[in-house]
Amino acid sequence: MSAAATGSGTVVEDQRSARRGLWLGVLGVSIFAFSIPMTRLASGSDAAPQLHPLFVAFGRAALAGLLAIAWLVVVRARRPRGGEWATLLFTAAGVVVGWPVFLGLAVRHVEATHASVISGILPLATAAIAAFVHRQRPSRGFWIAAVIGTGLVVVFALLRSLQAHGRIGVGWADGLLLLAVLSAAAGYVSGARLSSAMPPEHVISWVLVLSLPLTLPVAALTWPETPIRPAAWGGFLYVSLFSMWLGFFAWYRALAIGGTVRVSQVQLLQPFLSLLFCAPVLGERIDAITVGFSLAIIATVAWSRRQTVGAPRGR
Repeated sequence: MSAAATGSGTVVEDQRSARRGLWLGVLGVSIFAFSIPMTRLASGSDAAPQLHPLFVAFGRAALAGLLAIAWLVVVRARRPRGGEWATLLFTAAGVVVGWPVFLGLAVRHVEATHASVISGILPLATAAIAAFVHRQRPSRGFWIAAVIGTGLVVVFALLRSLQAHGRIGVGWADGLLLLAVLSAAAGYVSGARLSSAMPPEHVISWVLVLSLPLTLPVAALTWPETPIRPAAWGGFLYVSLFSMWLGFFAWYRALAIGGTVRVSQVQLLQPFLSLLFCAPVLGERIDAITVGFSLAIIATVAWSRRQTVGAPRGR
């Protein structure tokens, strides 16, 4: 076979991997889009509290971790080696502790729709961290698409704040949401990096198992002492099984085969999918502004797919 034919075959295979990564990314983002409304459903609000935010954060990881033990045994997963342990612990700090805890505390004080919008900067945070860690070189057009998408999210948040309060302001809950975003972005990148050495399903499962010495005691200490609505338990089960575990099966594989910088831009859809889910789950209203910005974000994501991402720089 000629070198040209071999090169052409490689290009086609790369394109297929990129498409598969993007579709898996859409699946993962769709699962994660329920996380914010379901977390709000589980924890309630200041006026009508349900499960404690710390129980939601650590209890969901504890339940998923127990299930992960059984799954790792069934598939006979190999144990992590060497530096993989440290990477797993760093990933756990981001996706098991940082994102759930900061998000859970924040949604007690702000509506799920507000939290969904603020989380819209997650793709840019993930892409920026990934580009630094993997020493990649996204094109100028790629960064323009990412910045435009993030800018649309920010403008939408400001408009919603103006509508709700008659003024533009940033509260401490917004700071918690930003910390949640940074934690998730760092955990996504480190988990995706480890997914090149072991199956992505094994990565999140080992992350959850290693977290059990922390998550189980905290979950036990924060176990609810008062009756909790069945709907709140339903929200808790969703974030335990899907947001904390099964969603990462698709997401980490998407980042590994499609490229972290490129696939992360699919997350631009997440805040608006969350908004759409807030209507049936929480009864929150979706207006024309939300629909308009949703369409603009989708167009931005489609444009970002056409931009190039350079190979990692040499050391």
